[in-house]
Amino acid sequence: MSTALPALGFAGIGLMGLPMCRRLLAAGYRLTVWNRSPDKCAELVEAGARLAASPAELCRDTDMVLLCLADTAVVREVVFGEQGVARGGRSGQLLVDFSSLEPTATREMAAELAALCGMAWLDAPVSGGTPGAEAGTLAIMVGGAAEDLARARPVLLNLGQRVTHMGGVGAGQVTKACNQMIVACNALVIAEVVALAEQSGVEAGLIAEALAGGFADSKPLQILAPQMAESRFEPIKWHVRTLLKDLDTAVKFSREQGTATPLSGLAAQLMRLHGSQGYLQKDPATLVELYRHKD
Repeated sequence: MSTALPALGFAGIGLMGLPMCRRLLAAGYRLTVWNRSPDKCAELVEAGARLAASPAELCRDTDMVLLCLADTAVVREVVFGEQGVARGGRSGQLLVDFSSLEPTATREMAAELAALCGMAWLDAPVSGGTPGAEAGTLAIMVGGAAEDLARARPVLLNLGQRVTHMGGVGAGQVTKACNQMIVACNALVIAEVVALAEQSGVEAGLIAEALAGGFADSKPLQILAPQMAESRFEPIKWHVRTLLKDLDTAVKFSREQGTATPLSGLAAQLMRLHGSQGYLQKDPATLVELYRHKD
């Protein structure tokens, strides 16, 4: 049996896509890349990747096409647009989508892609941010057929420390929505805590250290609380707009399922308010500014 590594195509060279591609190149994969702004691919091309002129071209001479894109609308365009993946895809190829999308739309697009060209779909959203992408320690939650995941797992293990099969197509996106509900609500409470500590004369920079190992401890607390206390909002590692988009996705999906998500709905409105004040492209550590008293 051949042990040759599969050839990969990758669309979406952004905050997450760039370090993921670096790791795939370092692992020895033949990589073809595409991005709407081709200049973002320059570093990867210099490191040995081939630049594709379109998403359709990503499918040429590749076994898997990987996506890491902004939202459902962008994925739909890249897959089904005039020069999209569906135009170049074929039976036996596998699409692996790391983007965070609407679960219902993911299921619809997977069925459409299979009907158009026979290409299988795995939704494999990730958690861990840019530090996790750089270190290869992402948590990857996967929806799709078990046999398709078996093919993709060796690739995914170069990017994540944990790959969990959650069920059929769309199950990964449901799990990511749950992840983002917890992360976003946690971030907002941490912002409240830091602002309260500051206002009451407590050293907010010690909050994370004081609570470490206790029941209130969490990765977001250890990462965000010190940044908030120091007003250290750069470098930007992720965006408020991303959390807002994912919260909106979660609330919409909960309505479709007939379940209640009142805390996540409130979190979405607070995130929207913060974004409307010029913070959409900023790091979520800036959420503390929602609660600080302005002179």
